[in-house]
Amino acid sequence: MSALRNDIELIARGVCIKAGKLLVCHGKGARNTYLPGGHIEFGEKAQCSLGREMKEEMGVRVTVGRFLGAVEHSYKRKGELQHEVNLIFRMTCKALDSSREAKSCEDYIEFSWVPLTGLRKTTLEPHVLRMLIPRWFSSASGADRWSSTM
Repeated sequence: MSALRNDIELIARGVCIKAGKLLVCHGKGARNTYLPGGHIEFGEKAQCSLGREMKEEMGVRVTVGRFLGAVEHSYKRKGELQHEVNLIFRMTCKALDSSREAKSCEDYIEFSWVPLTGLRKTTLEPHVLRMLIPRWFSSASGADRWSSTM
């Protein structure tokens, strides 16, 4: 039986789309990918957290745009149940180019670009983002702003 935690991680994540490709991140050697971003520090605004994380992880300055939605996610890591809430924002960066390799400043993570058209077939987690992200950027404005994997 897995150990139970009693805390919830609050994470700011960014959706950066260029030329029909989405920027994603993954831990080296890991199968799953996730949106770039990171933990919101106590007393820090979510948008500021995303900007700080991108500067630390990629060495780039980003513009954090509108709030897209939130996803509550539960998963196991090393047998321990994890619970997080992802606050997801539109993110732009002039320094990033989807036709070139996205460089990491951290030795434990890598970045890559995935085509939006094949997003449903990727390993993006939380998996509900595979459907939500295209909806958030479609011409229809009725996309859900909240989802959960629980």
